[in-house]
Amino acid sequence: MPAALRLYRFLLAAGEPLTAVLLAQRLKRGKELDERVGERRGESTAVRPPGPLIWLHGASVGELLGVLSLIERLSARGLNVLVTSGTVTSSGIAAQRMPPGVIHQFMPLDVPRFVERFLDRWQPQLALFVESDLWPNALIETARRKIPMVLVNARLSERSFRRWLKLPGSIGHLLERFDLCLARTPPDAERLTVLGARNVFVSGNLKLDVPAPPADEASLAALKGAIGARPLIAAASTHPGEDELLIGAHRRLKPATPGLLTLIAPRHPERGPQIAALARNAGLATALRSQGALPDATTDVYVADTMGELGLVYRLAPVVFIGGSLVRHGGQNPIEAAKLGAAILHGPHVWNFEELYEALDAAHGAEPVENGDKLTAAFAAMLAQPAARARLAQAGRTAVNALGGALERTMQALEPYLTKLQKRLDQAKDTAHA
Repeated sequence: MPAALRLYRFLLAAGEPLTAVLLAQRLKRGKELDERVGERRGESTAVRPPGPLIWLHGASVGELLGVLSLIERLSARGLNVLVTSGTVTSSGIAAQRMPPGVIHQFMPLDVPRFVERFLDRWQPQLALFVESDLWPNALIETARRKIPMVLVNARLSERSFRRWLKLPGSIGHLLERFDLCLARTPPDAERLTVLGARNVFVSGNLKLDVPAPPADEASLAALKGAIGARPLIAAASTHPGEDELLIGAHRRLKPATPGLLTLIAPRHPERGPQIAALARNAGLATALRSQGALPDATTDVYVADTMGELGLVYRLAPVVFIGGSLVRHGGQNPIEAAKLGAAILHGPHVWNFEELYEALDAAHGAEPVENGDKLTAAFAAMLAQPAARARLAQAGRTAVNALGGALERTMQALEPYLTKLQKRLDQAKDTAHA
């Protein structure tokens, strides 16, 4: 084992007593759930179902939503599925969107004893890791138990690739433990191969096969009624530094756009009150969805600081700015907005979905904006030119639909593993009936 990984394992094991302080701090900040904090230590009150079990891990909301169709397909085969993630928000999405019978747990902290406790309890027969959330101790301990591991929807940005090149032995030691690596794009596959992954295949981006997000019909009708015929612009999955730009855009557009309403859905809903304060300080009337409010005729900025309601936003707003892209975050997922017919605007920082945004831009299915001024101008143009806006939205929907197929390719690659688990399940059923 490379020295850097040995040091990492030593430090994490030695630091185990400090995890109590860490978890207490996270609880205070709302980043853990009090009744489930034991899961971070590998403890659980959930019951492991009998029979073969597939463990799937995704870091947060985006990763889980991206593999939702895969989870549904695995569950539909009668196989037990355990899903882990690392954020409170993702646990809420799991409760809302995952099929009945699929178990959600928080990923244990990457402390050797916590990981061992987790694996002892759940005893998975197959481990699927999503995209790039690779915790060294989790991978090492899973491999030691000879549990097959597959990296699905694997991605590795050029920036991450260059960082890992500084520790090639460590990343190679981890990647070579995967039996199979299913990459989103050829560049992802090439970078992963250079770093030491084996059996690398390009399966495509699973997020392109995710169905459009749902929307509660009553909530949609109520919000539609509250907005009425007012001109509407929206921003989804915003990050700090972008909300100010949107508020500034609203202030500049308002004099020439009577009744303008700006809808902001932050990437992290807990930031809702902060965004509302920014808008009020700018002299704009604001309402928070988390407080049960609907926009009235005087509302300038409506903050949708709730979980799992982007389906509402995309169904209502004719034009949507996708956040994380005017700040150096790497951009958020535009697929759901495109599927629901919103015209998409985005900033220059989109390396998390680089190939997708390139395809959208090349097809004139999205419009890049460089800064707050360009964002304001683009909103103005979209409001003034409904025909051009409709063409942009249709081109985006067509481009996204043309890039699908990753789910079938992924299922085909996983079939040898699933067949083995299916045989074990059938044998267990036969034994029970005998």
